[in-house]
Amino acid sequence: MKRVTRRFALCLDNEGNEASLVLGKVYRILPDARAAKDDLLRVIDESGEDYLFAKQQFAFVTLPQAVKRRILAFQKAS
Repeated sequence: MKRVTRRFALCLDNEGNEASLVLGKVYRILPDARAAKDDLLRVIDESGEDYLFAKQQFAFVTLPQAVKRRILAFQKAS
């Protein structure tokens, strides 16, 4: 069985999306091969829903497993 890797990215630019993205916040990225072909990322934003944003608005980050679990727990609680 293939293991799902949870990816995260740091928001570096929220221009035009100020209500959806917070500068400096780490967001969960959902896999979307079709969006990636257009340099887009599927991000779970401040509404708790997933939307497409330009890839250049983010920097991918590598987090320890314990931190990933905490971020996912925060998202489930909200």
